[in-house]
Amino acid sequence: MRSHASLARAAATALLAVGCALGSCALADAPRTLVFCSEGDPVGLQPALQTDGTSFDASSRTIYDRLLDFRPGTAELVPALATAWQVSADGLVYTLQLRRDVPFQRNFGFQPTRTFDADDVVFTFARMADSGHPYHAVSGGNYPYYASMDLPRLLRAVSRVDDHTVRFELTRPNATFLSDLTMDFASIVSAEYAAWLQRERRMQDFDLKPVGTGPFELVAYQPGSQLRFRAFARHWRGRPAIDHLVFAITPDASVRWARLRAGECQLMAQPNPADLRAIHAAPGIKVQRKPGMNVAYLAFNNERGPLRDRRVRRALALALDRDALVRAIYQGGAVTARGPLPPTLWAHDPLLALPRHDPDAARHLLAEAGYRQGFALTLWAFPISRPYLPAARRMAEMIQAAWARVGVRARIVSYEWGEYLRRVGRGEHDAALMGWSGDNGDPDNFLGTLLSCSGVHTPQNPAQYCNRAYDDLIAAALATTDQAARRRFYLQAQQRFADDLPWLPLAHAEVVVPMSARVHDYVIPVIDVHAFGGVRID
Repeated sequence: MRSHASLARAAATALLAVGCALGSCALADAPRTLVFCSEGDPVGLQPALQTDGTSFDASSRTIYDRLLDFRPGTAELVPALATAWQVSADGLVYTLQLRRDVPFQRNFGFQPTRTFDADDVVFTFARMADSGHPYHAVSGGNYPYYASMDLPRLLRAVSRVDDHTVRFELTRPNATFLSDLTMDFASIVSAEYAAWLQRERRMQDFDLKPVGTGPFELVAYQPGSQLRFRAFARHWRGRPAIDHLVFAITPDASVRWARLRAGECQLMAQPNPADLRAIHAAPGIKVQRKPGMNVAYLAFNNERGPLRDRRVRRALALALDRDALVRAIYQGGAVTARGPLPPTLWAHDPLLALPRHDPDAARHLLAEAGYRQGFALTLWAFPISRPYLPAARRMAEMIQAAWARVGVRARIVSYEWGEYLRRVGRGEHDAALMGWSGDNGDPDNFLGTLLSCSGVHTPQNPAQYCNRAYDDLIAAALATTDQAARRRFYLQAQQRFADDLPWLPLAHAEVVVPMSARVHDYVIPVIDVHAFGGVRID
C-alpha cells in the first residue's frame, strides 16, 4: 500500500485535474489524469440498486468487479473474479472457482483483514434475495434487475463450498445464467465492509461510500459537478495506467464537445449528432464508433386509461412517421427500429411487421375504440442524453405534433433522471420515452427483462406489460441451450409483441465515442458502458 503522504499527493493531483476540467489549468500538468465528460449524475453508486448506464459507468465499471466479464469489444465470456466454472448435466448447478489473493480497497476508514472469498459472493446475492437480510432494506430494498430477471424464482440458493468455491443452484435450466453474472447488478461487494459498517451503525454508507475490488477507488462525489477516483494500486489485473480518473458531469452535449475540443476533458459521452461532422474533422481528436446493442422506444402504459386498448396503442403508432423522427433526431447516427431487438442480436427478426405511418388508419382505429374526438394523455421525456436517444425532449415535441394531427392531445412531462426512472417504474406516466442498452449480449436481456410479468412496476418494464403466453415463450427459450430452438421461441415472442404493441420501437443508435488522440487502449465494450481500467493517456 502507498503511504499516507503519497495518498495526499495523489489527492492533490486529483484536485489539480478537476481544476483543469473546469478550464483553470493545462492538463499537461497531470499527464496521467483522464477527465471524462459524462452526461449526468449517477442515480446511485450501488449497481444492485440501479438500472441506468450513467450509474454503471461510475460504479460497477470503476469501483467493482464481477465474477465473469466479456473480452473487451466482444461477447466472449472470460474469467474475472471467478477463474473457472462447471455446469451440472441437468443445467441446475453452477460451481465456480474463485480467484485467490484479490484485495479489497482500503477506503473511507475501512481496513480489510482478508482478501476476496466465497463469503463476499454469498453476501452479494443474499442481500438481494433475502428480505430478512440485515442489508436488504438499506437504501430502499428495491433490486430492479434481480426482480425483473425473475431471479427470486430462478435462484434456489447461493452457497459457500469453501473459501474459493461457490455453488449456484437453479430451480430450472437457464441458458443465459453465466452471461447474467457479467451484468452490473452482479458486481461483488465486501461482506467484511458491510459487517464493519453495521458495527459502526453506519449501514447507509455501504451504498454511499462504496468499496470494491475494482480498478479505481472513489475519492469524492460532488453532485452536479464531478466524481473523482484514484487508481487502485493493488488491483488484481495490475495497477491502472492512469493515476486519476475524473468524471466532469456535463449534461449538455455541445458543452461536452467544447470541453473535449479545448482539452478540458480527454473523452466524452454521447455527442450531439449535429456535432459529428465537426468532431471527425477536428485535429487531435479521434472517434470510435460501432452499431449499438440498444433500442429507443415509446412505452405505452398498458394499465392506464385508453392505452389499455391495443387498438389505441396501434393508432398512436400509426400516427408517427418513425423514419422521419429518426432522421431528424439522429442525423444518420441510427437506424429505424423494425422490432424490439437490435440487428446486432442473433434472434432479431428482420421481417417483423410494425405499424407504418398512416394517419387515416390511426383516426379510424381511434374511432373504432371509442375515441372519435381523441383524448388527452401525458408524454414523458427524460432530460439527459442517453446512448440510445440523444434528444428525448425534441423527440417528444415531434411526437406531440404528430398525435395532435389525429386528435390526441399530449402534455410533455419531465423530471430529473433518477426521479424520472422511479416514477416510470411506479407507472405514473401514460406514455414515456425510454430505451435500453444490452447488458449481456443475449436476446433475453431485451425480450425477457423489458417485457416480462416479473418486471411490472419496475423501471425495466415501463409498459407495465404482462402477457402469460408471451412469458411462456420466453421461459421456453431460456430452458434450452440449443440456439436454433431458442431463436424459434424468440421469433414467436416478437410476433406476439407486434400484435400487442406494448411499446413502439423507435431506433437503434450507433455508439460514438470521441476522445483525445492522447488516449490509448480505450475499447467500446459490447455493452453500452464506459470502462477505463485498461486505458492509457500520453
